[in-house]
Amino acid sequence: MPKKGRELSALETKRLNKPGMNFVGGVPGLALQVLPTGGRTWILRATIAGRRRDMGLGGYPEVTLARAREKAAQYRDQIRVGRSPLAENHAARSALRAHVSMSFKQAAENFIDSQRSSWSNPKHAAQWESTILKYALPIIGGLDVSHINASHILRILEQPIEGEGKFWEVRTETASRLRGRLEKVLDWAKGRGLRSGDNPAGWRGNLEAQLPKASKVKKVTHHPALTLDEVSAFVGKLRQQKGTAAKALEFAILTAARSGEVRGAAWGEIDLRNGLWVIPATRMKAGKDHRVPLSSDAVVLLKNQPRIEGNDLIFSAPRGGVLSDMTLSAVMRRMKRSEVPHGFRSTFRDWAAERTDYPRDIAEMALAHSISNAVEAAYRRGDMLEKRRMMMNDWASFLNLQTEP
Repeated sequence: MPKKGRELSALETKRLNKPGMNFVGGVPGLALQVLPTGGRTWILRATIAGRRRDMGLGGYPEVTLARAREKAAQYRDQIRVGRSPLAENHAARSALRAHVSMSFKQAAENFIDSQRSSWSNPKHAAQWESTILKYALPIIGGLDVSHINASHILRILEQPIEGEGKFWEVRTETASRLRGRLEKVLDWAKGRGLRSGDNPAGWRGNLEAQLPKASKVKKVTHHPALTLDEVSAFVGKLRQQKGTAAKALEFAILTAARSGEVRGAAWGEIDLRNGLWVIPATRMKAGKDHRVPLSSDAVVLLKNQPRIEGNDLIFSAPRGGVLSDMTLSAVMRRMKRSEVPHGFRSTFRDWAAERTDYPRDIAEMALAHSISNAVEAAYRRGDMLEKRRMMMNDWASFLNLQTEP
């Protein structure tokens, strides 16, 4: 028989602090379990089908003494007529889970929110939201995430783009990225118990049989870049331009860095004495610290760049913030050039390959490119800083070859 203690009052129950089972009376087997951590919870100890079972009735004081006795009495009535409160509670929870639903729009918003803090670049979340909003939500946004199947995904990827053709065929890179994003959202939903079965946005063994490989239809487009015969004359003209943006563009050319890395450059990252710029991992595409050896020309440019008290940015916008991503492009537009700032990285790569004897991997390191070859990556231990310093000084000398006509 379960233990039936003296019937305690609410005040006496409140004073219970001895770790373990403290039987409170009123209903046989009802106890307040005090945990070693100090937490307290209601337990009904009873025999069901010949086995002693402890059933939780909720935490104290959220569940009052009176409510605990009421629930315990209900459970004992069920046991007397051959019913199992444990089994019935489990069935009720299963039924509740079976009726939980969420639209794809809600699932996508939840997934993006869960990942936002891990994305170092705010533009990443914006790109996720814009592609899903534009291409996926009009088709599946209101659907229960558990009802989405391969036909829905194909409708998204093969939707017609007015005047161009099918989405997958004419905007392949965007469509391919969207497919991967849909796959991740649906994986998240499955992990939350909102859907089951295979992922309809998965490629292997699924969409690969329905769509041509992206590499077969992708139209490769390169960033417009100045040729090697044009770049030094351009730099000569650039040095005649006024303003912070022009200096930022020149620094980007001298370092072969990405626009965003230059626009966010801070004085705290610069070691002028040793001619070194260390870009932290949080600002790098590959997520790793990147050391950039500065040529003598780059050091001179920085020494001449005014510092603003209370602002650590090297190339600050007029109001003190980071230059916009269009500011450097605007400099080139004013100079009547159709190329883009990112194209100078391509020009630098062409120079290293066609006009120098520097090994390919040194140029790739200068560009902070990830190593796709696993074996090469395993054997590459250092970053060849001093060899890259020589290369960047040679690049600066090449840029100085011509003057404005």
